[in-house]
Amino acid sequence: MNVRLGINTGFAVNRYPAPRQWVPLIGKTLGLKIVQLTADLLNPSWPEDIIEGQVREIQSLSEQYGVKVRQTFTGAFTRLNHLAYPDAALREYWVKWFCRFADISAALGAESMGSHFGILTTEDYDDPRKRQERFEQNVDGWRRISEHAQGCGLQYLTWEPMSIGREMGETIPETQRIHARVNAVTAIPMKLCLDVDHGDVASPDPDDTDPLAWIRNFGAEAPIIHIKQTSRNKGGHWPFTPEHNQNGRITPGVLIQALEESGAQDVTLLLELSFRERQPFDSRVVDDIRASIDFWRPYVVI
Repeated sequence: MNVRLGINTGFAVNRYPAPRQWVPLIGKTLGLKIVQLTADLLNPSWPEDIIEGQVREIQSLSEQYGVKVRQTFTGAFTRLNHLAYPDAALREYWVKWFCRFADISAALGAESMGSHFGILTTEDYDDPRKRQERFEQNVDGWRRISEHAQGCGLQYLTWEPMSIGREMGETIPETQRIHARVNAVTAIPMKLCLDVDHGDVASPDPDDTDPLAWIRNFGAEAPIIHIKQTSRNKGGHWPFTPEHNQNGRITPGVLIQALEESGAQDVTLLLELSFRERQPFDSRVVDDIRASIDFWRPYVVI
């Protein structure tokens, strides 16, 4: 089994937004090669001339610093209803937005693009008829996007199971249901982006909040996994520092054993870390990421 370590660019938003900042930081300062680029740093809704300039700059700097944008994903500022909007015009807008994101992803040499599956409004989630209607509209949206992504040359798409029913995929059975339904219609495979901090804390089944249970069930369908240190109450996107590891649930050797049990063959663990916009946390970002990399170094390919 091949397990690599990479990083999601969420930590860079508003701190290191320019390619000339985040690419050398990841490739030279941190010494990582694999990047999951979020749309917060390269948004498909920007003007075309800006997008084209950013793509050229990322391509050039990535080659210079040995960085590979292997996946793209939505980010904190694009965590919206997307394909589950109640308004048909907005659903159509987001289908086109994701198709443009697929174009950008392919231009950067990425193998996949992804997001959460879709987010229901409170009103739609509370109405069983509307909930099912939005879900089917959402599935059809991903079908259309997958056809475009296939034409771009992407190998697969990814979706991320979340932590409440309204955001979809909150339990292991619900994720199995959604995953089977969408893969019945997509032109290319829809894989999973697991997250060790997700799962419904209100579920009566303890497996639904056990990162290892998620990995054992879905590791073979999850080429990428968001990792961060976490606690039983799903407390935060913490770095792997001694302070958080002391009571954290994520242990490298145990997690990798669960991956082996799942039948996974090739997995990228992506550091998805968040830091408060307060001191001293904001000034420790790079040091805490370095510590997290060192924590995982004995277990993964960097």
